[in-house]
Amino acid sequence: MDDARFAAGLDRIILLTVLLNDDMNRGLAADGLTPSRTSLLWTLRRLGPSAQKDLAAAMKIAPRTVTGLVDGLVATGFVSREAYPDDRRAFLVTFTAKGLTAIEKLEADQREFGRQLFAAMPSERFDGLMAGLDDVLATLHALGLRSPF
Repeated sequence: MDDARFAAGLDRIILLTVLLNDDMNRGLAADGLTPSRTSLLWTLRRLGPSAQKDLAAAMKIAPRTVTGLVDGLVATGFVSREAYPDDRRAFLVTFTAKGLTAIEKLEADQREFGRQLFAAMPSERFDGLMAGLDDVLATLHALGLRSPF
């Protein structure tokens, strides 16, 4: 009996994931971004101007991968890459005006989308949703799944 309920719960989570992923990909593409490049922008927002090796470490990806992402973001005008002040072999990645505007727009869009999704939900139901999601995330972590950053 619980198996059917659990399957229905997983079906809803999968559908939610697909819907959010599709919406995110469309929105990012409209701004000339990809999920991977956007992930780098979020990390740069959190860390501030950073060496590429520090971005790679924070994102838990290979430095070579960060180089490719930064190359794309430089080419599209979202970030600049300059010689690192203390190490001529390293590069410092910083936001351009376009990149800063883009990340601020992403933050504002995220806040607005949160309001659209949850503002009409009764407080008790929202609290229950949050608690349930925390339980799901804790279980996923216990199973060895980790956030990439």
